[in-house]
Amino acid sequence: MPFDDLRQWIAALDRAGQLKRIQTEADPILEIAEITDRVSKMHMREQPYSAIRPGAAGLGGPALLFQNLKGHPGSQILINQFGSDARMKLALGVNSFDEVAARIRMFMDVKSPQGFLDKLKMLPLLTEAGKFFPRTLPTGPCKEIIKRDNFSLFDFPILQCWPKDAGRFITLPLVTTRDPRSGKRNLGMYRMQVYDERSTGMHWQLQKVGARHGRRYYETGARMPVAVFLGGDPVFAFCATAPLPDGLDEFLLAGYLRKQSVELVKCETNDLEVPANADFVLEGYVDPKEPLREEGPFGDHTGYYTLPEPYPVFHITAITHRKDAVYPATIVGMPPMEDFHIGSASLRLFL
Repeated sequence: MPFDDLRQWIAALDRAGQLKRIQTEADPILEIAEITDRVSKMHMREQPYSAIRPGAAGLGGPALLFQNLKGHPGSQILINQFGSDARMKLALGVNSFDEVAARIRMFMDVKSPQGFLDKLKMLPLLTEAGKFFPRTLPTGPCKEIIKRDNFSLFDFPILQCWPKDAGRFITLPLVTTRDPRSGKRNLGMYRMQVYDERSTGMHWQLQKVGARHGRRYYETGARMPVAVFLGGDPVFAFCATAPLPDGLDEFLLAGYLRKQSVELVKCETNDLEVPANADFVLEGYVDPKEPLREEGPFGDHTGYYTLPEPYPVFHITAITHRKDAVYPATIVGMPPMEDFHIGSASLRLFL
């Protein structure tokens, strides 16, 4: 079944015995990451590192919902939500990855049928896929609070994960961009270092689709609209990191997998669209005329710090969010962590 929002997902984790609520005060600066790191590696006390493998039972510890945050009264952080094989299956609404793999193979077949007979064979599948195209609503819960002027990124419980990180990083951002030539949209996940109250780095590496969209804006000199959302159905995070063929809409894949169309709303300050039930939305732009800025260091999934490198700056023009917004986050470092389980699911589904 699809999850309408992060609250439904948290309730499902709770029912499955996969969630721990933490009401003791915890600090988003270093402390929450340290607790999560220990929880995600609890199993390693009982088995050697060499025994870790995709799909192994008992890996990852529970999802954690921190409900008493130092410096952020009333805010909550959900972390380690994808930190086990069982929770990845729960997020995708299946008992076995084979169920999803079969649907994904069918979805890929829609991309390029060869010849008239192949197109005839595809008609039933095309009809099914057509039911799950995203649809746009006039408004949604992500617009319950709209801030165009009086806002600061430091109002939100953004994590600093490791002692030598360059600062706070948004670690589970879902970044929406659009190709200025074709008009096709992309959903990716690129970490974002917080520089100040209204700007971050945008760590899209050269091979990423978001970076290619950026290069096309750089050719024209026009500002590139960008929208970043956090929360919503957990399938969004999976689709943003999935190795899709170029040009396939991640929101269409999300609708296809959840068997229900994704409902979108238009941003306040640009023409991009985001899920209506997202928890937070950061709207803004990247200016191709602006020099790149050093981003990092950042404690990465290799177990080492990524060294500083130049990346584009994302300028935020508005923040919208739900009244009861939950901030979703993740940490990366020496595996296995959440990214291990997300990557493991992608490998088993796409390869």
